Amino acid sequence: MLVACGRGQADLDPYEWLPGGDTTNTVLLGPNAFLRPAANLTDEHEQDFYSGNSFFNQAWVEAPASTDARDGLGPLFNARSCSGCHFRDGRASPPEDGQAPFIGLLLRISVPGADRPVPDPVYGEQLQDIGVEGVPPEASPSVQWEEVDGLLHPTYTLAEPAWGPLSEDLMVSPRVAPHMVGLGLLEAVPEERLYELADPDDSDGDGISGRIQMDEEGRIGRFGWKAEAATIEAQAAGAFSGDMGLTSRVIPTDDCTIEQPECLEQTTGGEPEVTDDIFDLVVLYSRAVAVPVRRQADDGEVLRGKQVFHDIGCASCHTPSHTTGAAALPEFEDQLIWPYTDLLLHDMGPGLADERPVGEASGQEWRTPPLWGVGLFDEVNGHTRYLHDGRARSIEEAILWHDGEAGDSREAYQALEVDDQQSLITFVEDL
Repeated sequence: MLVACGRGQADLDPYEWLPGGDTTNTVLLGPNAFLRPAANLTDEHEQDFYSGNSFFNQAWVEAPASTDARDGLGPLFNARSCSGCHFRDGRASPPEDGQAPFIGLLLRISVPGADRPVPDPVYGEQLQDIGVEGVPPEASPSVQWEEVDGLLHPTYTLAEPAWGPLSEDLMVSPRVAPHMVGLGLLEAVPEERLYELADPDDSDGDGISGRIQMDEEGRIGRFGWKAEAATIEAQAAGAFSGDMGLTSRVIPTDDCTIEQPECLEQTTGGEPEVTDDIFDLVVLYSRAVAVPVRRQADDGEVLRGKQVFHDIGCASCHTPSHTTGAAALPEFEDQLIWPYTDLLLHDMGPGLADERPVGEASGQEWRTPPLWGVGLFDEVNGHTRYLHDGRARSIEEAILWHDGEAGDSREAYQALEVDDQQSLITFVEDL
């Protein structure tokens, strides 16, 4: 419960110390804060976790190769390993020089269709800027940054397209690889909880109209910047396919188009290239990366920041806690967790819009990202870049980019005394 007197401090809920419930990592912080398995894994699942970790970190190679368990890379790809984008299971950032290849920053692409966007007929739905020998990269992307009123505005350029001009109406959406913690817990948040939080028509009149994303199979989306993936299996299969050009039982065909003959002619690494055993180990690993313990949950400034967080409406979308239900791993069931997300789509205004609809999400809508672990990005990955494309260089810049449904909260933040602003940021950095 929050105190009501003046600005004051919020009460400390003792369970907040363990944002991942019994799964929380309490033994390893600093640069390795995102590397621990869920603390309550069975011996069997912990062994599988470390096996999955090896495949998550090892580089895949071009087929044919003597390492036939890890061949089939490409023919077009963005990274050679999962950890190439999710280094130390953390968050990627835009390239410092703005030039290709983009490691950890990918570009989703599409063109208008009859009723919704469709993959580009030549270049597919993800631009791949690396190719195996004999296959040219699809294009050479770059990003330029312009600072306006203290905020960075990106402009993306796609040069040297390999198979003819890019569509004049090509839609491009940059996506930074997020950190990996707590995914299995988010997957276990009950559907009824998300329906309880959703308010697509703003029935309560609070200006917040969170909407549920649905995938093509009618399942509730939870993962990805537009919540387009309903399960970790779907997210992992999409990354294997789009990021590394690897087939799996979920996506059994390479994403070469008929306009890319050099791509189609390449040798495969098997059918599928990611065997079921390896795929299942990587999925378990992705589910079981532990959320780190809070560091200063009882600190006075942190508790003042928590009060501000609620006072200015941040918790309307960044819902603090949920209780998990049925889970792929029984260790994740019935856990009180504190991810600070509602997993719903929200209109964030034209400034952050990519103008590329995905499923139920418009170009201005984004899934509320979880906040657990965001204060550790600098220690883990050596940067403080936030939002879907890494344009924000600090938590404050991320707040200042909020608009649309979050516009009132941004304005309330701007009206705060400097000390209250800093307390809010200190609170978020402790999550």
